[in-house]
Amino acid sequence: MAAAITKGVQSHKGRGTTIKHVLCNNQELNRNNGDSRVSERALREIYLRGFEICIKEADPMALMTSYNLVNGTHTSESYDLNNDILRCELGYKGLIMTDWIASGRSFCRKSVHPAPYAHNNVKAGNDLTMPGSPADEKDLRKALKNGSLTREDLLYSASRILRSILRQKA
Repeated sequence: MAAAITKGVQSHKGRGTTIKHVLCNNQELNRNNGDSRVSERALREIYLRGFEICIKEADPMALMTSYNLVNGTHTSESYDLNNDILRCELGYKGLIMTDWIASGRSFCRKSVHPAPYAHNNVKAGNDLTMPGSPADEKDLRKALKNGSLTREDLLYSASRILRSILRQKA
C-alpha cells in the first residue's frame, strides 16, 4: 500500500512522501526507551520487507528513522541500516531524516538510553536531524573540530538534502 500511495502522491509535481518509521517501531507508549532485539532474519523478512517494496517500486522522497533502538543502536545512528541496507542493498537515493526531537540531548531524565548525537546521525547516513537545535549545532562543530566528523560527511548529507529540494522542483 505504501508504494501505491507514494506513487500517487508523487505523481503530482512538487509532492513527495516520507515513509516512516524505519525500523521496528512497534510501540508508541514510552517509545524513546524501546530497544527492539531482533534477529537479522526477522529484520529482513518481516520489518524491512515493506520498506524494501516501497523503495524499489515508488522511490519515496524521504525516509524517517524511528525513536527506538534496534539491537542496542539508535536507528538514526545506525550505519548498517542507513547506508549498508537502505542505500547500498536497496538502492535508496533519497533523504533520510530523524523523527522529531531525536537528538539535541533532549530526552527526559527518565530515559533509559541516551539521546542520539547529531554527528553520529550524519556519520550513519542520516541527512537531516529534525528539527535541529543549538545543541545539535554545537555537537556537529565539536565533532568537526576533533575529527570524529569530516567535512565530507556533511557534504554527502547536504548533497542529498539539495537533491531532494531540486527533485521537488522537477
